[in-house]
Amino acid sequence: MPHLETSRRGFLQGSGALVVSFALSGRGPAFAQGAPAAGKTVALNEVDGFLAIGADGRVTVFSGKVDLGTGVRTALTQMAAEELDVPLDRVTVIQGDTALTPDQGPTYGSLSVQSGGVQIRQAAATARRRLIELAAQKLNAAPDSFVTVDGAVKPKAGGRAIPYGELVNGGAFALKIDKEVTTKDPATFKIVGKPVPRLDIPEKTTGRFTYMQDYRMPGMLHGRVVRPAAIGATLESVDDNAAKAIPGVVRIVREGDFLGVVAESEWGAIRAAQALKPTWSNAHNLPEQSRLWEHVRATKVTKDDVTSNVGDVDQALPGAAKTLKATYDFAIHTHGSIGPSCAIAEIKDGKLTCWTASQMTHNLRKQLAAMMRMPDADVRCIYLEGSGCYGRNGHEDAAADAALLARAVGRPVRVQWSRADEHGWDPKGPPTLIDMQGALDTKGDVVAWKSEFFIPEGAAGNVPLVAAELAGLPHETALAPGNIIQNSALPYTLPNIRTTCHRLANTPFRPSWIRTPGRMQNTYANEAFLDELAAAAGVDPLDFRLKYLKDPRGVELLQRLAALTKWEKRPSPQKDIKSDVVRGRGLSYVKYELNRTYIGTVAEVEVNRATGEIRVPRFFVVHDCGQIINPDGLRNQIEGNVVQTVSRTHKEELTFDRAMVTSLDWATYPILTFPEVPDVVIDLIDRPQEKPWGAGEPSAAVVPSAISNAVFDATGVRLRSVPYTPAKVKAALQGT
Repeated sequence: MPHLETSRRGFLQGSGALVVSFALSGRGPAFAQGAPAAGKTVALNEVDGFLAIGADGRVTVFSGKVDLGTGVRTALTQMAAEELDVPLDRVTVIQGDTALTPDQGPTYGSLSVQSGGVQIRQAAATARRRLIELAAQKLNAAPDSFVTVDGAVKPKAGGRAIPYGELVNGGAFALKIDKEVTTKDPATFKIVGKPVPRLDIPEKTTGRFTYMQDYRMPGMLHGRVVRPAAIGATLESVDDNAAKAIPGVVRIVREGDFLGVVAESEWGAIRAAQALKPTWSNAHNLPEQSRLWEHVRATKVTKDDVTSNVGDVDQALPGAAKTLKATYDFAIHTHGSIGPSCAIAEIKDGKLTCWTASQMTHNLRKQLAAMMRMPDADVRCIYLEGSGCYGRNGHEDAAADAALLARAVGRPVRVQWSRADEHGWDPKGPPTLIDMQGALDTKGDVVAWKSEFFIPEGAAGNVPLVAAELAGLPHETALAPGNIIQNSALPYTLPNIRTTCHRLANTPFRPSWIRTPGRMQNTYANEAFLDELAAAAGVDPLDFRLKYLKDPRGVELLQRLAALTKWEKRPSPQKDIKSDVVRGRGLSYVKYELNRTYIGTVAEVEVNRATGEIRVPRFFVVHDCGQIINPDGLRNQIEGNVVQTVSRTHKEELTFDRAMVTSLDWATYPILTFPEVPDVVIDLIDRPQEKPWGAGEPSAAVVPSAISNAVFDATGVRLRSVPYTPAKVKAALQGT
């Protein structure tokens, strides 16, 4: 992408964009990502915050939600094209540019379509209604005598269709979004609900796509940050003589404990960073990894969030015919982004511009402004898709690094993190510890359920920037692990339930949200323990769930799952488990956050009893997210969730000593390989007349419990500690 500069007057003279309030005059190209803002509104209640229509009838959509490689851009393009009745190829989506796009909140929580897409749909419907009114005024006819088709307004009785560009040319009017506007009847959809190939895939598969890591701009320098020897260490001194002697080095930058180099080339920056000889204080602030769960249990509890409380659990538990107890744990995970984080920052005329793969550019803008002690209005963040994301990884931190280095040298600076930077310094998914208790009566019915989740305090706020903390600059200090209490409560109806989240004052590493934060860990414990109760009752796991599930959509989904998998009704585990390689099936179910997307899954596993290795040859998923925008994209999402979460369940675990992370490469933090990828069989339930719900995260939530349940079915051994490494599996098998 070229570095664009122009005046506001020049932009307006050369632009044919109708920024739909609508500033309708002129002809020429529509907006481009990173183009000058030219006074464009980003108001959430203005149609022109979301849409622009050019004189040629092309539509530009401005989305605060961004595509992280999940196909969101394609889905939003479909929603806008459908509501405006324009061909798909006439719609362009600008994403996450704080000067051009509304602040629709960070791209997380599977809310891009459910929330962001619906806002765009309402803006488009409001604009379409106004276009019809303009045509009616032009022809002195009633608005209900017109229809929209192919980017034009056409009389129902016949006659010339008036293109949108002709209708708005020369006009100018403010237009608020009507949230009660009548959107199109799904029965008339021609684009939404149809499988549309992802718009980003052709350029990605041919190597023409510009990831953040590929972006370059004129006059750009390269920066590297030298990390402390231990988390919490302070910089006592630095010998920079050897680094300064390397050709092309522009500046050694030190600000507090922040230490970096800037050079003319990336290799020069790498060499200079390696040549620096800093002296750091000793720091041993981390717990012993072998005693992690003791540390978690001993951490101060700041408050209890009781997420459900039905009946009287304390009275029901002691008198039950059979009681069960179990403890589950879920390891600390790093994001493990395939492409390490990257950003470019430039300070020019007192204003900061940052090119970033952040999934929260509007929040990052505020963080950078605070760190740099600048007004928010003087900071602009422009989104470019990063190679690797899914959660708040290191992209925001790389942006902060670049901003400090750019300020020091007065030129644009690109900061590319290394693999060790990424694994060592990105924020982590916190450890989760769960205590479960359940009770059955003499008939095998569940009479009590009690669960306690040990998780850090905080929610889905801003994660503190490492550079700001090291440099002693303004920064957040609160924990931001994500909304991790979700799905601690059950989707089932039981007579006595209490689910409690013990919120911990701290956690070993700076936390942030990673794919399906909390919902995965909580669902894992709930659905695995429910299987333990089913086994204790001697009841088929599917029948056991259906007995306590009162939600008709959930029941329908599980019935379809049974049909898809040809489910054989029997209790788990299987009988006569004798062979070296044993096979089993495991079921799991979730209603995401208890108020939206339904997921049912069955994992088929093979367990090698001699080696402890688990293989997942097939995964079945039935998915109900209401109205489906793009079934092809939805399948992509589900497949990606299954693959990534099988990896997290089987292999991924952060390792560390008392000072720092030790799993700094793929050898020490392995992920799933291509031969290990399961076949994913999917049944999509489309409900066109319903609202569209999120589909980015939910199917990941059921994967660990389905695998645990399948391993139990195959071996009679219950796995309660993620990841399910061969060593853990062998130890569990030997304990039977």
